[in-house]
Amino acid sequence: MPKLSRELILALPSRVREHLLPLLLTIRVAGFLLAALGLWLFSAIADEILDKESFTFDKEILLTLRELHTPVLDKVMLGFTFLGEPVILLIVCLVIGTWLLTRGQRSQATILIIAASGAVALNTLLKVLFGRARPMLWERVVDVGQYSFPSGHAMISMVIFGIIGYLVSSKFPLWRIGIISLTILLVTGIGLSRLYLGVHWPTDIIAGYAAGLVWLITCIFSLQVWQERRAVAQKPESETLSDG
Repeated sequence: MPKLSRELILALPSRVREHLLPLLLTIRVAGFLLAALGLWLFSAIADEILDKESFTFDKEILLTLRELHTPVLDKVMLGFTFLGEPVILLIVCLVIGTWLLTRGQRSQATILIIAASGAVALNTLLKVLFGRARPMLWERVVDVGQYSFPSGHAMISMVIFGIIGYLVSSKFPLWRIGIISLTILLVTGIGLSRLYLGVHWPTDIIAGYAAGLVWLITCIFSLQVWQERRAVAQKPESETLSDG
């Protein structure tokens, strides 16, 4: 819930807040259900990977994408995959984190660091646990690591661009649709570029998005709870007594 909306709700009389609580609860429940869906999807794909049942599906999609290659698309996809590189994501986090700190938003800067570092750590752990080899259907034009599942580009970009999109859109609500659209474009483009370049199986990308979504929602909910508790703690005692 954006800071402005939260403060407005806390400023309302207790009777009005009571009518808004069911709506807020519904939003929270929807978020938890979405996270549960992401967790289920990741688990289902992981089961397919362990049983080696997704190879035909993965291979057919990659070979189909291979037929779409053109010099122009090559450059576009290389551009998208570049945006998902660790160094670029680190720079983006530093820029946004510094901007938040200069505005006095320490809690938001902190959650950005937690979200990014947690996504990197979790992705690294999952790759080692599953140890899935990358596809080798044609010659690679980009350098990649050893393991493939889940996609680091998909998972980490989902988390970092997702949390940044949430934070920035909270600051500029009038631009929210544009910010969310740009976020979706970036994350989708990065995932597709990894398939186009043949460095990930499709199930790597889907699982990366699913795992990233679960962690992203967890971080957003944690930030909201943190901010709400601080807002209540800072609420004047006289106002609290008058509400009672």
